[in-house]
Amino acid sequence: MIYFDAAYVAKCYLNEPGADRVREVAYGAEGLASCELARLEFASILKRHVRERHVTRREMSAILKDFEEDEQNGVWQWFGVTSELLEKARKAVLEIPSTVFLRSGDALHLACAEEHGFQEVYTNDRQMLKAARHFHLTGVDVLSETG
Repeated sequence: MIYFDAAYVAKCYLNEPGADRVREVAYGAEGLASCELARLEFASILKRHVRERHVTRREMSAILKDFEEDEQNGVWQWFGVTSELLEKARKAVLEIPSTVFLRSGDALHLACAEEHGFQEVYTNDRQMLKAARHFHLTGVDVLSETG
């Protein structure tokens, strides 16, 4: 099972640059997981695409239907946002060097992946990739890999 952040979740459903490569990785995985926060972030990403006119409302509805079917079919395993997880992320933010830029949502994803025993987290967020090591994780961006 592999851990995707919301940007990679979105690439599973939207025709964004690099989506084909992310889908290839997703199809080859034994399962996909993320923090429940990614469900909200994905909704926000979809709305941004509608607002920017990259996706119509009708297309958004179809994408949401596909996403919900995948959820029902067990494609995604969502890890809950608990008080303990929030506290773990909060402490990590306070402990990492001040030179490391880390958004709160990214800290929550990294804390969640670490909490659930993942070794890697898949994202194309360069700040999250840099911060991953502070959560004993390896950040993987299949979009920047060569080969």
